Amino acid sequence: MDKVVSSAAEAVADVASGSTLAVGGFGLCGIPSVLIRALLDLGVDDLEVVSNNAGVDDWGLGLLLGAGRLRRVVASYVGENKEFARQYLAGELEVELTPQGTLAERMRAGGTGIPAFYTATGVGTQVAEGGLPWRYDSEGAVAVASPAKPTARFDTVDGEKEFVLERAIVADVGLVRAWKGDRHGNLVFRSAARNFNPLAAMCGRVTVAEVEHLVEPGELDPNEVHLPGVFVHRVLELAPDERDDKRIEKRTVRPAADAARTEGA
Repeated sequence: MDKVVSSAAEAVADVASGSTLAVGGFGLCGIPSVLIRALLDLGVDDLEVVSNNAGVDDWGLGLLLGAGRLRRVVASYVGENKEFARQYLAGELEVELTPQGTLAERMRAGGTGIPAFYTATGVGTQVAEGGLPWRYDSEGAVAVASPAKPTARFDTVDGEKEFVLERAIVADVGLVRAWKGDRHGNLVFRSAARNFNPLAAMCGRVTVAEVEHLVEPGELDPNEVHLPGVFVHRVLELAPDERDDKRIEKRTVRPAADAARTEGA
């Protein structure tokens, strides 16, 4: 039952090139940065990543992207990474953009054994009808486009409506970061850092969690556990410097003149 491993290298040692990874986090909030760095050091490539986004140019998944290790990305938002945009437009990276709520539900469904589900999101758009550019060629033409998805009509409280079928996501490996966890893999996330982490953990066939604070079994109140250990296979306790190394994705400050006027009001 003790799932703790001694190092990040050990935690990801069996991740193979060509694997599909589900990675928790939102921007740089709650990302498994230590495990991502370990994958970079491991040297695996040709990876498909399912995550809300691809980090920034010099941190998070942006490190794997910049090193040319990613083949395909399934994400909701990619606006903070210039290298991501360059690779996508140059035909070096395949990208499946997915509505954020749909992406979350696809991951949750994969973790609970639901193969597919119907949703109203995307009906009447290219999300359902197909034609979204997944990959460009070197000349800027669309080389791979999204396929059309099955639709069906169902009765709702507002009458009959059309829905589109979305397939669940099951990843080879889930990588997540938790605020607190025990040796059995029960995890607690802190505030907004919960984000996509439970979902990424659920849909991984093998899930590795880096935890900021490791506690003994029984120390966590069961009512506080956000993700039960049944979904987690390995736990990595972070060192203090690793725990505290958290980047700010975008820093915004007011001009000094504006701040002075506000304080004097």
